[in-house]
This record gives sequence, C-alpha cells and structure tokens, in this order.
Amino acid sequence: MAWREGATMSDYPLIADHGLIGDLQTAALVATDGTIDWFCCPRFDAPSIFGSLLDHERGGYFRVCPEDGAYAVKQLYHPNTAILITRFMTEEGAGEVVDFMPVSTGLAATRNHRLVRMLRCVRGRMEFNVEIAPRFDYGRKPHELKGTENGAVFVSDGMELSVHSVREPDDARPARVRTIDGESGGDIAIWLPLEAGQQRGIVLESFADGPPREIRPAEFQQLFDDTVLYWRSWLSRSQYIGRWREAVERSAVTLKLMTYAPSGAMVAAPTAGLPEQLGGERNWDYRYTWIRDASFSVYALLGLGFTEEAAAFIGWLRDRVREQAGGTAGPLSVMYRVDGSSDLTEEVLDHWEGYRGSRPVRIGNGAAEQLQLDIYGEALDSMYFADQRGIQLDHQGWTSLSTIVDWLTEHWDQPDDGIWETRGGRQDFTYGRLMSWVALDRAVRLAAERGRPAALNRWITERDRIYNQVMSHGWNRERQAFVQHYGSDVLDSALLRMSTVGFIAPHDPMWTSTLAAMDQELVSDSLVYRYNPSASPDGLRGSEGTFSLCTFSYVDALARAGRLDQARLAFEKMLTYANHLGMFSEEVAITGEQLGNFPQAFTHLGLIDAAITLDAALTRAQQNAPRAAAPSRPIAAGADPDTLRSAR
Repeated sequence: MAWREGATMSDYPLIADHGLIGDLQTAALVATDGTIDWFCCPRFDAPSIFGSLLDHERGGYFRVCPEDGAYAVKQLYHPNTAILITRFMTEEGAGEVVDFMPVSTGLAATRNHRLVRMLRCVRGRMEFNVEIAPRFDYGRKPHELKGTENGAVFVSDGMELSVHSVREPDDARPARVRTIDGESGGDIAIWLPLEAGQQRGIVLESFADGPPREIRPAEFQQLFDDTVLYWRSWLSRSQYIGRWREAVERSAVTLKLMTYAPSGAMVAAPTAGLPEQLGGERNWDYRYTWIRDASFSVYALLGLGFTEEAAAFIGWLRDRVREQAGGTAGPLSVMYRVDGSSDLTEEVLDHWEGYRGSRPVRIGNGAAEQLQLDIYGEALDSMYFADQRGIQLDHQGWTSLSTIVDWLTEHWDQPDDGIWETRGGRQDFTYGRLMSWVALDRAVRLAAERGRPAALNRWITERDRIYNQVMSHGWNRERQAFVQHYGSDVLDSALLRMSTVGFIAPHDPMWTSTLAAMDQELVSDSLVYRYNPSASPDGLRGSEGTFSLCTFSYVDALARAGRLDQARLAFEKMLTYANHLGMFSEEVAITGEQLGNFPQAFTHLGLIDAAITLDAALTRAQQNAPRAAAPSRPIAAGADPDTLRSAR
C-alpha cells in the first residue's frame, strides 16, 4: 500500500507501479495513481495517444483519482482475468476504478477499441477527479475537441476518440464537466461525487460507429461479465498444476495481452523508450515481434497447453519463412511489425524528454537491419518443437524452410551482430554459432523423421563443422568456460541455453565449469547480468541492470545440472522482484527497481520455462528419493510375542 499526499499526478511513477490492460490488438498501462500514461491506437505499434510516461508535460494522459489528495492506494487484478482494479482509500471513504478493454470476438484487425473505466464508491463517500488529455501521434499533432449532447469527440488528423458516459437516464447526481484549452487542443476535466453503492463510468472509444451516447450500467455490467468470461475461459485451458501456478498463470495472461490476435504475433513489450539505465541512452522501442522472442513463446505456450496460440504464431512464422523478405542481412529479419511488415525505420522524438530524463526517445528499431544468426536456430527449434506436438509444416512451408537452411549452410561462418543487438561491431559470437548448429540439427531431424526431401549430407556436414568449431574456438582454456565470442575471455549468459538446446550434456565438465565461471562473474545474489559491457564494449554509453530473462535461464540451467536447491532459491528470490501484480520488466537495478520496457515478454517466457523445468526436476527428485523406514509403534510393557511381531 502506498500513501500519497497532494492531488497532483506523479511526474514519472516507477516503471513497476503499473498494471496492463488490453484487447489483443493494443494495450494500455495504468499507474497506481489511476493514470493511463501509455496507450497506442489502433494497435501496439501505432503512434501513442497517451504517452505521459515518456513526457509528463507533452505526452498526454487519462487520469481518474480522488479529489482528496491524501489517499492510500492498492491495485489488483480481478481473479483470473486481465481486468484491473485500483482501490483508493481516504478518511471519508473507499472507492475503486475498474479498468479493462473488451476483447473482440473475431480475429480481424480493427480501428475500433474501447477503454472502459468504471468508478464506484464502496464505502462512505468519495469525490473523483477525471482528466482526459490526449496528445496524438506522440504529441506531434494537434486535436480538436467537439462537444455533443451525451459526450465529446477528440479529432486529430483522421483519428477519432469518442467519450461516452456510463449512467442511468434519471441519475440527477451533480457532475461538473469543463473543457480546458491547451496548446495541442481542448482537454476534459470532470468532478464526480459518489456515495457508497453508487457508480458511474467513462468509455473511451476509437472510431465509434456513432456519436457519443449514455451507456446504461446494465450494458457496462454485460461488458464486464463478458470480459471476465473470456479471460477465465481462456485461462482454464492451462495444463500447468505445478508449484508456482499463480506466477505462471499471471505470466500467461500477460503474454496473451501482448499478442496481436489478427496475426498471432507477440510483441516484445507494449512500450517504447523505457530506459535500461535511468538518464542513459539505452532506450529502445520494443513494440514489435522478434523472431527470437516469439519463437520462445512456442515452448512456453505448448508447455502450458495453449496449442491454439502456438499454432497461430507458427502460422505467422511460416508466412515470414515463405516471404523471405529479410533483405541484405539474410532471408529473415530480426523483427517485424505485428502484421508481418518489416519497415521499422528508427527515429528520435526530440520533443520528448524521456522517462525521468532518459533520452533519446526512439521509435522504430534500427536493430531490424542487423545480422543475427541465432534467429534461425530459434525459428527452426520452435518449428521442430511444434511439429513434435502435432503442428506440422505443409509442403510449401517445408520447401521455403529448406531454402533458408540451404542459405544458412553457406553463411553461418561469419561475424554477426549478436543476440544482444550491440552496436559495437560484428564479432564471431559463440551464441550465433550455437544456434546455427541448432537450426541445422532440427532441420536434419525434421527431414529424417518426416521423410522430407533435403540436402541431408550437406546439412549434416555443416552441422558437425559448427559443433567442432564451437568446441575449439568458443572454449577458453584459461577461463575454463565457453565465452562470448572467439578470441575473447568475456562470459555471456546467452550461453546458458547450451545444455537446454542439447548442444552439451548438463553434467559435462566443460559445461559445469562454464556455469561455475558465470557464478563468479555474472551472478549477483541470484540475479544475472547479460555480460560485462566494460570488458566487451557494446558501442553504447552507460551500464545496465541484471537481465531478468538471464536469471530465469540460470534457474533452468541449474535445474538441468541437478543443482536443485540452488535453482529453487534463485527462482524464489527472483519472484520477489515482480511488481505488486506479478509482472516484470526487462531488467532489475541494483536497488531492486525495475528497468526497461514493461512488461517484458522475454522475462515472462523465461519465468514459465524455468517454472516448468524446475517443477519437473523437483518432482522427479522427490519420486526418486529413498523412502525412510516407517517408525515402529511404541510397544506396551509386558506385551506378548504375537503383539511384538505385529508391531514390527
């Protein structure tokens, strides 16, 4: 619980002080003070309408809070849903704001989206202040506010945002509404007093099919009930019944919120520009679909039993394989927009100051043009994993995939930009070679197991060449560890996946010594750094926190290596860094503060994978543990021999 003094909006709330709502095409962040400070429309990678998270003066926001500035606040999700409840408590009463976005029944992309905010007083009385101040196109385009009989419409360069009220027609309770003129256009401010048992609401709708209207509470209740039903029905398909069910299911819902339903693609995060170091330049736009991240989602989704979602992504990936529109860097791009297009030109929003002064604020992503050879391994591994579970490639898909594998046999032996998208120049990254081996290994297996036509001799030859090269050049005798790139002594936690993908046995001495080296250099009280930027310059100024995905990968590696007590403690410690709703960003600062874009798909995918691996390992160890002999029952003095025999 947090106690706040004064009725002013926090300039920049902590990154972790947010919840997420969405409708499977876009999403919004809701801060614990009741402010929606990030919302892009009509989809994840569209320009923002509310963006005060990155510039509190020019970004725009939609705030609901008590007029009494001295309040305590708690935030939670309605059980087993993505419906967010923010609870305010003052000396006069308690109130709630219920936020959600109704999910469309079809899979067609649409411009029509609704932000639903229900205000209710649950005890005593409470006066709410509502402020709606959109700033279209990242605050670059002005807007016009048009008042109507039952609401208002914000209009900006073809974008329309309607404001509907939720109330009964005979509701005579006073409500003051006023407009505020600003540099970008008119804003709306509403004062709304409520007493225990009363509720009102606001629905913000893009491209509504009619003018603003009064929505009856019964209609709102139906929207709420339908949304509850959707999320609970979806979550009921989860097959996970392990030790960390609550954390795993919240991660699953969070990942679902970051999935673009029309294509099946998952964004890396719904945000852009949140810093890896406060005040630094490591601020990237993550509102796109990375081949790597989304491939990892196949393992997590199938591991939980969400076959439909995994099949949808495999379909999206199959389309990218068929297009082979990666350009000069190879047949596949590192990342795409959610609709599969690959125009991600990077630009800087010079007019925004950035989260707590962290500049530049970038939109688009220049890393899309990098050569990252590991993506082929992730893509082939996910396709093979899906194939083993009944999601098979058709003939055209296999033909296109074979073309990519043929390309890889000719191009794997070259420097690339690496998994971490550094901007310090290409290197012979060990992880890129490792995952190239995975790509060829899985392609060989698919061809052999399914009887598909393939240049098997060449694929096997190149696979084995990679293996031998990694073992000879990726291994550093002095460090007794596999290293980040050939000729270096720098460790890299990306290589924690070496045993996971089957390149090396988890008990191989070369692997256990690598883990030991990482323990000493990259692990800090169970939290794991990606690498040491000072030892391996990445072309960027500043430092970063520990990388949460790597921490979960470390747990997975420990569990596979049989270090179960250490794995479980590291996992439990990591769960304490989640925010109040069980969500994670990309990194954790030395202070424990969450850093980077939020929430981060990579982190939640890692959590699910680690939970599944660790839970299974603990269960096996429990089943295989020798059973202690049952203690004898106490024998009464003077018992006869028959009694003694039966007691034993």
